[in-house]
Amino acid sequence: MEAKNLRIIFFGTPEIAAIELEHLVKQGYNVVAVVTNVDKQIGRGQKISFCEVKQKAIELGIKNILQPQSMKEDSFVCELKSLKPDVQIVVAFRMMPKKVYSLAPIGTFNLHTSLLPQYRGAAPINWAIINGEKQTGITTFLLNDKIDCGEILLQQSIEITEQTDFESLYYEMAEKGKNLIEETLNILSKGNYTTIKQQADSLLKPAPKIFKEDTYIDWNKKGEDIVNFIRGLSPLPSAKAVFMDEKTKKNYDFKIFKAKIISKDKKTQIGDLWIENKKSILVQTSDSILQLTDLQLSGKKRMPDTELVKGLRIESYLKSIKKK
Repeated sequence: MEAKNLRIIFFGTPEIAAIELEHLVKQGYNVVAVVTNVDKQIGRGQKISFCEVKQKAIELGIKNILQPQSMKEDSFVCELKSLKPDVQIVVAFRMMPKKVYSLAPIGTFNLHTSLLPQYRGAAPINWAIINGEKQTGITTFLLNDKIDCGEILLQQSIEITEQTDFESLYYEMAEKGKNLIEETLNILSKGNYTTIKQQADSLLKPAPKIFKEDTYIDWNKKGEDIVNFIRGLSPLPSAKAVFMDEKTKKNYDFKIFKAKIISKDKKTQIGDLWIENKKSILVQTSDSILQLTDLQLSGKKRMPDTELVKGLRIESYLKSIKKK
């Protein structure tokens, strides 16, 4: 059967999934249904909010949009069966039970944003940059009953440069994922493929979910590691730091999006922040001085440090403090 004639059910929630869904539909693939998260109520007025995949599915005119509370519900599984899928595609979605992923005769495959088996987990893009990797990639694999452990179908490598941050890598992966999904559909439709089993290895690096408390910078680390940390969280969820003026006891809460090493000197205490020549915001790390070149002070807009300093009245060192 031709790949474009396959009956496809697409599972996903965030923007990267919406990008892949739109590409498939516009290229003429037969997406018969979309499965995504339930709608959320946000704000004081509890206004209903749709996720990116549901919004895109509506725009594309997809009639069958399924939003189960639980994918184990018998009514949901019966509805999937009634749609008679040939193949199912998963992009950034939750754990799927066997009675769902085994439903399509050709199979269910996932697009994962790392070169598996490395960086299994919820935040592979972030962690690859944070850990200073020079290369990552994308993988399609067949689902099984363990998260991100199924047999590998196809992979594509992607370079990580010193300029790469989470945002740029996210969209590069989304773009390259379009072709990888198409290639995967093509080999599955023809049946002429082999898979690669993922090996258990004690040297594997995990990619756990990143919570707010994980985003605060540890200035005791080396400058290079801190720069990688900032890049890996930029712009979302963003690296954060809190400093205090010991004279006034005023706190300064920052989100930091870009930084660079300007010196390997040790000028002051680790974690001290100061303004240099009325134009640069600098911080002392364990082995170097960093310039925070792109940041946001609480209550202000995101801007370069050369602009932010114009509104700051900092006459001495600010001391880094731990967020409680």
